[in-house]
Amino acid sequence: MSDMILIKGGTVVSAEGEAKADVLVLGEQIAEVGEDIEAEGARVIDASGAYVMPGGIDPHTHMELPFMGTVASEDFFTGTSAAAAGGTTSIIDFVIPGPQQDILEAYRQWRGWAEKSATDYGFHVAITWWDDSVKAAMKTLVQEEDVNSFKHFMAYKNAIMCDDETLVNSFSTARDLGALCTVHAENGELVFRLQQEIFEKGITGPEGHPLSRPPQVEGEAANRAIRIAEVLGVPLYLVHTSCRQALEAVTRARLEGQRVFAEVLAQHLVINDSVYRDPDWNVAAHHVMSPPFRGHEHQAALWRGLQAGMLQTTATDHCCFCTDQKAAGKDDFRAIPNGTGGVEDRMSVLWHHGVRTGKLTPSEFVAVTSTNTAKIFNLHPQKGSMQPGADADLVIWDPEASRTISKETHHQNVDYNIYEGMEVTGVAATTLSRGRVVWEDGQLKTERGTGKYLKRAPFAPYWAAQQRKNALAEPTAVDRG
Repeated sequence: MSDMILIKGGTVVSAEGEAKADVLVLGEQIAEVGEDIEAEGARVIDASGAYVMPGGIDPHTHMELPFMGTVASEDFFTGTSAAAAGGTTSIIDFVIPGPQQDILEAYRQWRGWAEKSATDYGFHVAITWWDDSVKAAMKTLVQEEDVNSFKHFMAYKNAIMCDDETLVNSFSTARDLGALCTVHAENGELVFRLQQEIFEKGITGPEGHPLSRPPQVEGEAANRAIRIAEVLGVPLYLVHTSCRQALEAVTRARLEGQRVFAEVLAQHLVINDSVYRDPDWNVAAHHVMSPPFRGHEHQAALWRGLQAGMLQTTATDHCCFCTDQKAAGKDDFRAIPNGTGGVEDRMSVLWHHGVRTGKLTPSEFVAVTSTNTAKIFNLHPQKGSMQPGADADLVIWDPEASRTISKETHHQNVDYNIYEGMEVTGVAATTLSRGRVVWEDGQLKTERGTGKYLKRAPFAPYWAAQQRKNALAEPTAVDRG
Protein backbone atom coordinates (compact mmCIF):
# COMPACT_ATOMS: atom_id res chain seq x y z
CA MET A 1 0.00 0.00 0.00
CA SER A 2 1.28 3.45 -0.86
CA ASP A 3 2.53 5.53 2.06
CA MET A 4 1.35 8.62 0.20
CA ILE A 5 -2.29 9.71 0.29
CA LEU A 6 -3.76 12.74 -1.44
CA ILE A 7 -7.11 13.99 -0.14
CA LYS A 8 -8.67 16.04 -2.93
CA GLY A 9 -11.54 18.47 -3.22
CA GLY A 10 -12.54 18.93 0.40
CA THR A 11 -12.85 21.92 2.70
CA VAL A 12 -10.03 21.93 5.22
CA VAL A 13 -11.19 23.02 8.67
CA SER A 14 -8.89 23.98 11.51
CA ALA A 15 -9.58 25.76 14.77
CA GLU A 16 -8.55 28.98 13.00
CA GLY A 17 -10.79 28.78 9.95
CA GLU A 18 -11.72 26.87 6.81
CA ALA A 19 -10.73 26.91 3.14
CA LYS A 20 -10.98 24.76 0.04
CA ALA A 21 -7.72 22.81 -0.12
CA ASP A 22 -6.13 19.45 -0.80
CA VAL A 23 -4.11 17.58 1.82
CA LEU A 24 -1.07 15.48 1.00
CA VAL A 25 -0.10 12.82 3.53
CA LEU A 26 3.37 11.31 3.36
CA GLY A 27 4.00 8.46 5.74
CA GLU A 28 2.71 9.39 9.18
CA GLN A 29 2.59 13.14 8.70
CA ILE A 30 0.83 15.89 6.80
CA ALA A 31 3.23 16.97 4.05
CA GLU A 32 1.29 19.75 2.35
CA VAL A 33 -2.00 21.63 2.52
CA GLY A 34 -2.91 23.74 -0.49
CA GLU A 35 -4.80 24.10 -3.74
CA ASP A 36 -4.44 21.74 -6.69
CA ILE A 37 -1.76 19.51 -5.20
CA GLU A 38 -0.40 16.85 -7.52
CA ALA A 39 1.39 13.75 -6.27
CA GLU A 40 2.25 10.98 -8.68
CA GLY A 41 1.74 7.52 -7.22
CA ALA A 42 -0.39 8.71 -4.32
CA ARG A 43 -3.63 7.04 -3.39
CA VAL A 44 -6.30 9.68 -4.04
CA ILE A 45 -9.30 10.04 -1.73
CA ASP A 46 -12.14 12.19 -3.03
CA ALA A 47 -13.38 14.54 -0.30
CA SER A 48 -15.77 16.55 -2.46
CA GLY A 49 -18.60 17.98 -0.38
CA ALA A 50 -16.84 16.95 2.84
CA TYR A 51 -14.75 18.61 5.50
CA VAL A 52 -11.18 17.51 6.23
CA MET A 53 -10.40 18.06 9.89
CA PRO A 54 -7.96 17.01 12.61
CA GLY A 55 -8.99 13.74 14.18
CA GLY A 56 -10.81 14.06 17.49
CA ILE A 57 -8.94 13.83 20.77
CA ASP A 58 -10.91 12.48 23.72
CA PRO A 59 -9.15 13.70 26.86
CA HIS A 60 -11.17 11.53 29.24
CA THR A 61 -11.59 7.76 28.81
CA HIS A 62 -11.36 4.70 31.04
CA MET A 63 -10.52 1.58 29.04
CA GLU A 64 -10.53 -1.74 30.94
CA LEU A 65 -10.71 0.12 34.25
CA PRO A 66 -10.93 -1.99 37.43
CA PHE A 67 -13.70 -0.24 39.38
CA MET A 68 -16.38 -1.01 41.96
CA GLY A 69 -15.65 -4.73 42.03
CA THR A 70 -15.58 -5.29 38.28
CA VAL A 71 -13.64 -4.26 35.17
CA ALA A 72 -14.88 -1.98 32.38
CA SER A 73 -15.91 -4.04 29.35
CA GLU A 74 -14.05 -1.90 26.80
CA ASP A 75 -10.37 -2.64 26.35
CA PHE A 76 -7.78 -0.46 24.66
CA PHE A 77 -8.11 -2.16 21.27
CA THR A 78 -11.91 -2.23 21.07
CA GLY A 79 -12.15 1.26 22.57
CA THR A 80 -9.68 2.96 20.26
CA SER A 81 -11.20 1.12 17.29
CA ALA A 82 -14.69 2.35 18.17
CA ALA A 83 -13.27 5.84 18.61
CA ALA A 84 -11.78 5.70 15.11
CA ALA A 85 -15.17 4.75 13.66
CA GLY A 86 -16.49 8.01 15.04
CA GLY A 87 -13.59 10.21 13.94
CA THR A 88 -11.55 10.23 17.17
CA THR A 89 -7.89 9.36 16.67
CA SER A 90 -6.32 9.89 20.12
CA ILE A 91 -7.39 9.34 23.71
CA ILE A 92 -5.96 10.35 27.06
CA ASP A 93 -6.84 7.63 29.55
CA PHE A 94 -6.28 7.44 33.31
CA VAL A 95 -3.91 5.42 35.44
CA ILE A 96 -5.80 4.98 38.73
CA PRO A 97 -3.74 3.35 41.47
CA GLY A 98 -5.58 1.57 44.22
CA PRO A 99 -5.28 2.84 47.81
CA GLN A 100 -1.61 2.59 48.82
CA GLN A 101 -0.65 1.03 45.47
CA ASP A 102 2.77 2.05 44.17
CA ILE A 103 2.15 4.79 41.61
CA LEU A 104 4.81 3.64 39.15
CA GLU A 105 3.62 0.04 39.40
CA ALA A 106 0.11 1.15 38.44
CA TYR A 107 1.50 3.23 35.58
CA ARG A 108 3.43 0.26 34.19
CA GLN A 109 0.29 -1.87 34.50
CA TRP A 110 -1.78 0.55 32.41
CA ARG A 111 1.00 1.00 29.87
CA GLY A 112 1.00 -2.76 29.39
CA TRP A 113 -2.76 -2.90 28.85
CA ALA A 114 -2.59 -0.05 26.36
CA GLU A 115 -0.07 -1.75 24.08
CA LYS A 116 -3.01 -3.28 22.20
CA SER A 117 -4.33 0.19 21.21
CA ALA A 118 -5.21 0.77 17.56
CA THR A 119 -4.67 4.56 17.71
CA ASP A 120 -2.52 6.88 19.81
CA TYR A 121 -2.99 7.23 23.55
CA GLY A 122 -1.64 9.09 26.57
CA PHE A 123 -2.25 9.00 30.31
CA HIS A 124 -3.20 11.21 33.18
CA VAL A 125 -2.05 9.60 36.45
CA ALA A 126 -4.34 9.74 39.48
CA ILE A 127 -2.96 10.57 42.90
CA THR A 128 -5.06 8.53 45.32
CA TRP A 129 -2.89 8.72 48.45
CA TRP A 130 0.20 10.52 49.69
CA ASP A 131 3.64 9.99 51.12
CA ASP A 132 7.18 10.81 50.02
CA SER A 133 7.20 7.88 47.57
CA VAL A 134 4.26 9.42 45.71
CA LYS A 135 6.09 12.71 45.42
CA ALA A 136 9.14 10.92 44.02
CA ALA A 137 6.94 8.96 41.58
CA MET A 138 5.38 12.17 40.26
CA LYS A 139 8.86 13.50 39.50
CA THR A 140 9.78 10.30 37.68
CA LEU A 141 6.56 10.36 35.67
CA VAL A 142 7.07 13.94 34.51
CA GLN A 143 10.79 13.81 33.85
CA GLU A 144 11.21 10.27 32.53
CA GLU A 145 7.78 9.16 31.26
CA ASP A 146 6.51 12.45 29.79
CA VAL A 147 3.31 12.57 31.84
CA ASN A 148 2.24 16.18 32.41
CA SER A 149 -1.13 15.86 34.14
CA PHE A 150 -2.30 14.33 37.41
CA LYS A 151 -5.88 13.42 38.37
CA HIS A 152 -7.51 13.94 41.75
CA PHE A 153 -10.82 12.40 42.78
CA MET A 154 -12.65 14.54 45.30
CA ALA A 155 -15.36 11.84 45.47
CA TYR A 156 -15.50 8.07 46.19
CA LYS A 157 -14.88 8.11 49.94
CA ASN A 158 -13.15 5.05 51.39
CA ALA A 159 -11.72 4.24 47.98
CA ILE A 160 -9.80 6.70 45.80
CA MET A 161 -10.90 10.04 47.26
CA CYS A 162 -8.28 12.73 47.94
CA ASP A 163 -8.60 14.70 51.14
CA ASP A 164 -7.46 18.33 51.21
CA GLU A 165 -4.04 17.39 52.60
CA THR A 166 -3.40 15.13 49.60
CA LEU A 167 -4.69 17.80 47.23
CA VAL A 168 -2.35 20.43 48.66
CA ASN A 169 0.68 18.14 48.59
CA SER A 170 0.00 16.89 45.07
CA PHE A 171 -0.90 20.32 43.67
CA SER A 172 2.30 21.81 45.09
CA THR A 173 4.42 19.01 43.64
CA ALA A 174 2.75 19.29 40.24
CA ARG A 175 3.37 23.03 40.23
CA ASP A 176 7.07 22.55 40.88
CA LEU A 177 7.29 19.92 38.12
CA GLY A 178 5.41 21.97 35.52
CA ALA A 179 2.42 19.62 35.46
CA LEU A 180 -1.30 20.30 35.21
CA CYS A 181 -3.73 19.18 37.93
CA THR A 182 -7.08 17.71 36.96
CA VAL A 183 -9.95 17.11 39.36
CA HIS A 184 -13.17 15.16 39.57
CA ALA A 185 -15.09 17.78 41.51
CA GLU A 186 -17.72 16.35 43.87
CA ASN A 187 -17.72 16.72 47.65
CA GLY A 188 -17.13 13.11 48.67
CA GLU A 189 -18.17 13.60 52.29
CA LEU A 190 -21.53 15.05 51.27
CA VAL A 191 -22.11 12.34 48.66
CA PHE A 192 -21.35 9.64 51.24
CA ARG A 193 -23.77 11.18 53.76
CA LEU A 194 -26.53 11.70 51.20
CA GLN A 195 -26.18 8.17 49.84
CA GLN A 196 -26.73 6.76 53.34
CA GLU A 197 -29.71 9.01 54.06
CA ILE A 198 -31.44 8.32 50.75
CA PHE A 199 -30.91 4.56 50.98
CA GLU A 200 -32.22 4.51 54.56
CA LYS A 201 -35.39 6.26 53.34
CA GLY A 202 -36.06 3.25 51.14
CA ILE A 203 -34.93 4.76 47.84
CA THR A 204 -32.77 1.95 46.50
CA GLY A 205 -33.13 2.23 42.70
CA PRO A 206 -31.17 4.31 40.15
CA GLU A 207 -33.38 7.32 40.93
CA GLY A 208 -31.43 7.60 44.18
CA HIS A 209 -28.18 8.24 42.34
CA PRO A 210 -28.83 11.86 41.23
CA LEU A 211 -30.50 12.63 44.57
CA SER A 212 -27.25 11.72 46.34
CA ARG A 213 -25.14 13.90 44.04
CA PRO A 214 -27.01 17.20 43.61
CA PRO A 215 -25.39 20.07 41.69
CA GLN A 216 -24.36 21.79 44.93
CA VAL A 217 -21.86 19.04 45.82
CA GLU A 218 -20.14 19.53 42.47
CA GLY A 219 -20.22 23.31 42.73
CA GLU A 220 -18.65 23.26 46.19
CA ALA A 221 -15.86 20.92 45.19
CA ALA A 222 -15.15 22.82 41.98
CA ASN A 223 -14.81 26.08 43.88
CA ARG A 224 -12.63 24.47 46.57
CA ALA A 225 -10.26 22.94 44.01
CA ILE A 226 -10.07 26.23 42.13
CA ARG A 227 -9.23 28.21 45.27
CA ILE A 228 -6.62 25.70 46.41
CA ALA A 229 -5.04 25.92 42.96
CA GLU A 230 -5.19 29.71 43.15
CA VAL A 231 -3.31 29.85 46.43
CA LEU A 232 -0.69 27.34 45.30
CA GLY A 233 -0.33 28.83 41.83
CA VAL A 234 -0.92 25.70 39.76
CA PRO A 235 -3.00 25.44 36.56
CA LEU A 236 -6.19 23.41 37.00
CA TYR A 237 -8.44 21.38 34.69
CA LEU A 238 -11.93 20.29 35.76
CA VAL A 239 -13.18 17.10 34.15
CA HIS A 240 -16.84 16.43 33.26
CA THR A 241 -18.29 19.79 34.33
CA SER A 242 -22.00 18.98 34.51
CA CYS A 243 -23.86 21.79 36.26
CA ARG A 244 -24.37 25.53 36.41
CA GLN A 245 -22.78 25.85 39.86
CA ALA A 246 -19.46 24.34 38.74
CA LEU A 247 -19.49 26.38 35.53
CA GLU A 248 -20.03 29.56 37.56
CA ALA A 249 -16.99 28.72 39.70
CA VAL A 250 -14.90 28.21 36.55
CA THR A 251 -16.20 31.42 34.99
CA ARG A 252 -15.39 33.51 38.08
CA ALA A 253 -11.86 32.14 38.21
CA ARG A 254 -11.18 32.67 34.52
CA LEU A 255 -12.51 36.23 34.64
CA GLU A 256 -10.12 36.84 37.54
CA GLY A 257 -7.24 35.70 35.32
CA GLN A 258 -6.70 32.31 36.90
CA ARG A 259 -5.39 29.52 34.68
CA VAL A 260 -8.41 27.22 34.89
CA PHE A 261 -9.72 24.95 32.15
CA ALA A 262 -12.91 22.87 32.07
CA GLU A 263 -14.29 19.97 30.09
CA VAL A 264 -17.88 19.02 29.31
CA LEU A 265 -19.11 15.58 28.27
CA ALA A 266 -21.14 15.29 25.09
CA GLN A 267 -23.81 13.33 26.96
CA HIS A 268 -24.25 16.01 29.62
CA LEU A 269 -25.16 18.43 26.83
CA VAL A 270 -27.97 16.35 25.37
CA ILE A 271 -29.31 13.87 27.97
CA ASN A 272 -31.26 15.02 31.04
CA ASP A 273 -32.00 13.51 34.44
CA SER A 274 -35.36 12.04 33.41
CA VAL A 275 -33.45 8.89 32.40
CA TYR A 276 -33.21 7.90 36.08
CA ARG A 277 -37.00 7.68 36.29
CA ASP A 278 -37.32 5.26 33.38
CA PRO A 279 -39.62 2.39 34.43
CA ASP A 280 -37.09 -0.10 33.05
CA TRP A 281 -34.52 -0.54 35.83
CA ASN A 282 -31.82 -1.51 33.34
CA VAL A 283 -32.29 1.62 31.25
CA ALA A 284 -32.08 3.82 34.33
CA ALA A 285 -29.01 1.93 35.59
CA HIS A 286 -27.29 2.23 32.21
CA HIS A 287 -27.15 5.99 32.81
CA VAL A 288 -25.62 5.84 36.29
CA MET A 289 -22.40 7.82 36.13
CA SER A 290 -20.85 10.56 38.21
CA PRO A 291 -21.59 13.38 38.08
CA PRO A 292 -25.11 12.32 37.06
CA PHE A 293 -27.21 13.71 34.27
CA ARG A 294 -28.82 17.03 35.17
CA GLY A 295 -31.96 19.01 34.44
CA HIS A 296 -32.57 21.18 31.38
CA GLU A 297 -31.36 24.41 33.02
CA HIS A 298 -27.90 22.91 33.45
CA GLN A 299 -27.75 21.71 29.86
CA ALA A 300 -28.61 25.20 28.63
CA ALA A 301 -25.90 26.67 30.86
CA LEU A 302 -23.31 24.17 29.60
CA TRP A 303 -24.03 25.02 25.98
CA ARG A 304 -23.61 28.71 26.80
CA GLY A 305 -20.35 27.93 28.58
CA LEU A 306 -19.06 26.04 25.56
CA GLN A 307 -20.05 28.84 23.21
CA ALA A 308 -18.47 31.47 25.45
CA GLY A 309 -15.18 29.61 25.79
CA MET A 310 -15.54 28.97 29.52
CA LEU A 311 -15.65 25.25 28.69
CA GLN A 312 -12.79 24.49 26.34
CA THR A 313 -12.94 20.74 25.68
CA THR A 314 -15.45 17.96 25.10
CA ALA A 315 -14.97 14.38 26.25
CA THR A 316 -16.90 11.19 27.01
CA ASP A 317 -15.63 9.72 30.31
CA HIS A 318 -16.02 6.50 28.29
CA CYS A 319 -16.27 3.79 30.95
CA CYS A 320 -18.45 0.87 29.88
CA PHE A 321 -20.16 -1.64 32.14
CA CYS A 322 -22.57 -4.11 30.57
CA THR A 323 -26.10 -4.75 31.81
CA ASP A 324 -25.10 -7.75 33.91
CA GLN A 325 -22.34 -5.69 35.54
CA LYS A 326 -24.75 -2.86 36.35
CA ALA A 327 -27.01 -5.46 38.01
CA ALA A 328 -24.58 -5.62 40.94
CA GLY A 329 -26.60 -2.68 42.28
CA LYS A 330 -30.04 -4.18 41.70
CA ASP A 331 -31.02 -3.64 45.33
CA ASP A 332 -28.73 -0.73 46.13
CA PHE A 333 -28.00 2.16 43.74
CA ARG A 334 -24.73 2.76 45.57
CA ALA A 335 -23.37 -0.52 44.14
CA ILE A 336 -24.20 0.19 40.48
CA PRO A 337 -20.86 0.56 38.66
CA ASN A 338 -20.55 4.19 37.57
CA GLY A 339 -19.96 4.76 33.88
CA THR A 340 -21.39 5.26 30.40
CA GLY A 341 -20.02 4.94 26.87
CA GLY A 342 -19.85 7.27 23.91
CA VAL A 343 -16.30 7.43 22.51
CA GLU A 344 -17.68 6.45 19.11
CA ASP A 345 -20.54 8.96 19.15
CA ARG A 346 -19.12 12.16 20.64
CA MET A 347 -18.20 13.80 17.32
CA SER A 348 -21.53 13.10 15.60
CA VAL A 349 -23.58 14.13 18.63
CA LEU A 350 -21.70 17.43 18.91
CA TRP A 351 -21.92 18.12 15.18
CA HIS A 352 -25.65 17.39 15.05
CA HIS A 353 -26.63 19.27 18.21
CA GLY A 354 -23.92 21.92 18.03
CA VAL A 355 -22.95 22.80 14.46
CA ARG A 356 -26.25 22.02 12.75
CA THR A 357 -28.17 24.12 15.28
CA GLY A 358 -25.83 27.08 14.90
CA LYS A 359 -24.43 26.84 18.42
CA LEU A 360 -20.95 26.09 17.06
CA THR A 361 -19.15 26.87 13.82
CA PRO A 362 -17.14 24.11 12.13
CA SER A 363 -13.93 25.75 13.38
CA GLU A 364 -15.28 25.90 16.92
CA PHE A 365 -16.21 22.24 16.60
CA VAL A 366 -12.60 21.41 15.70
CA ALA A 367 -11.40 23.49 18.65
CA VAL A 368 -13.60 21.78 21.25
CA THR A 369 -13.19 18.24 19.89
CA SER A 370 -9.46 18.31 19.16
CA THR A 371 -7.28 21.42 19.08
CA ASN A 372 -8.01 22.84 22.54
CA THR A 373 -7.24 19.49 24.15
CA ALA A 374 -3.98 19.28 22.21
CA LYS A 375 -3.00 22.76 23.36
CA ILE A 376 -4.00 22.33 27.02
CA PHE A 377 -2.18 19.00 27.38
CA ASN A 378 0.87 20.02 25.34
CA LEU A 379 0.27 17.87 22.26
CA HIS A 380 -0.06 20.75 19.79
CA PRO A 381 0.93 21.07 16.95
CA GLN A 382 1.73 17.34 16.72
CA LYS A 383 -1.98 16.71 17.28
CA GLY A 384 -5.04 18.85 16.64
CA SER A 385 -3.63 20.82 13.72
CA MET A 386 -3.72 20.78 9.91
CA GLN A 387 -0.23 22.12 9.32
CA PRO A 388 2.63 20.34 7.53
CA GLY A 389 4.65 18.26 9.96
CA ALA A 390 1.68 17.42 12.16
CA ASP A 391 0.66 13.80 12.61
CA ALA A 392 -1.74 12.75 9.85
CA ASP A 393 -4.60 12.12 12.28
CA LEU A 394 -7.43 13.18 10.02
CA VAL A 395 -11.14 12.71 9.60
CA ILE A 396 -13.00 13.26 6.35
CA TRP A 397 -16.33 14.45 7.68
CA ASP A 398 -19.56 14.10 5.71
CA PRO A 399 -21.85 16.86 7.04
CA GLU A 400 -24.93 15.56 5.22
CA ALA A 401 -24.74 11.83 5.92
CA SER A 402 -27.01 10.54 8.69
CA ARG A 403 -27.02 7.52 10.94
CA THR A 404 -29.14 6.23 13.78
CA ILE A 405 -27.09 5.47 16.88
CA SER A 406 -27.75 1.98 18.22
CA LYS A 407 -26.15 -0.83 20.18
CA GLU A 408 -26.97 -3.03 17.17
CA THR A 409 -24.54 -1.17 14.93
CA HIS A 410 -21.99 0.50 17.20
CA HIS A 411 -18.45 -0.81 17.62
CA GLN A 412 -18.20 -0.21 21.37
CA ASN A 413 -17.90 -3.34 23.49
CA VAL A 414 -21.03 -2.79 25.56
CA ASP A 415 -24.57 -4.12 25.19
CA TYR A 416 -26.45 -0.80 25.20
CA ASN A 417 -25.98 2.75 24.00
CA ILE A 418 -27.08 5.80 26.00
CA TYR A 419 -27.93 7.55 22.71
CA GLU A 420 -30.02 4.61 21.49
CA GLY A 421 -32.31 5.65 18.63
CA MET A 422 -30.85 9.16 18.25
CA GLU A 423 -30.56 10.13 14.60
CA VAL A 424 -27.55 12.31 13.88
CA THR A 425 -26.48 14.08 10.72
CA GLY A 426 -22.74 14.48 10.30
CA VAL A 427 -20.52 11.38 10.36
CA ALA A 428 -16.94 10.28 9.84
CA ALA A 429 -16.64 9.00 6.27
CA THR A 430 -12.92 8.17 6.50
CA THR A 431 -10.53 8.29 9.45
CA LEU A 432 -6.72 8.28 9.27
CA SER A 433 -4.44 7.57 12.22
CA ARG A 434 -0.88 8.74 11.52
CA GLY A 435 -1.48 8.26 7.82
CA ARG A 436 -3.12 4.83 8.07
CA VAL A 437 -6.74 4.50 6.97
CA VAL A 438 -8.49 2.98 9.99
CA TRP A 439 -12.14 3.63 9.05
CA GLU A 440 -13.57 3.76 5.54
CA ASP A 441 -16.88 2.98 3.83
CA GLY A 442 -18.44 1.88 7.10
CA GLN A 443 -15.68 -0.64 7.80
CA LEU A 444 -13.10 -0.69 10.56
CA LYS A 445 -9.54 -1.25 9.37
CA THR A 446 -7.78 -0.93 12.70
CA GLU A 447 -4.90 -3.17 13.68
CA ARG A 448 -4.10 -4.29 17.18
CA GLY A 449 -1.06 -2.60 18.68
CA THR A 450 -0.47 0.08 16.05
CA GLY A 451 -1.21 2.97 18.43
CA LYS A 452 1.68 4.88 19.96
CA TYR A 453 2.14 6.32 23.43
CA LEU A 454 1.88 10.11 23.40
CA LYS A 455 4.70 11.85 25.23
CA ARG A 456 3.63 15.14 26.78
CA ALA A 457 6.36 17.44 27.99
CA PRO A 458 5.91 19.54 31.13
CA PHE A 459 4.78 23.13 30.82
CA ALA A 460 6.90 26.25 30.75
CA PRO A 461 7.73 27.24 34.34
CA TYR A 462 6.45 30.80 33.87
CA TRP A 463 2.88 29.42 33.97
CA ALA A 464 3.07 28.38 37.60
CA ALA A 465 5.39 31.21 38.59
CA GLN A 466 2.99 33.83 37.25
CA GLN A 467 -0.02 32.10 38.83
CA ARG A 468 1.67 32.09 42.23
CA LYS A 469 2.78 35.69 41.82
CA ASN A 470 -0.80 36.73 41.04
CA ALA A 471 -2.23 34.71 43.92
CA LEU A 472 0.12 36.12 46.54
CA ALA A 473 0.48 39.66 45.21
CA GLU A 474 0.74 42.32 47.88
CA PRO A 475 -2.02 44.94 47.78
CA THR A 476 -1.01 48.33 46.43
CA ALA A 477 -1.21 51.57 48.39
CA VAL A 478 -4.46 52.36 46.57
CA ASP A 479 -5.85 48.94 47.54
CA ARG A 480 -5.00 49.62 51.17
CA GLY A 481 -6.97 52.84 51.02
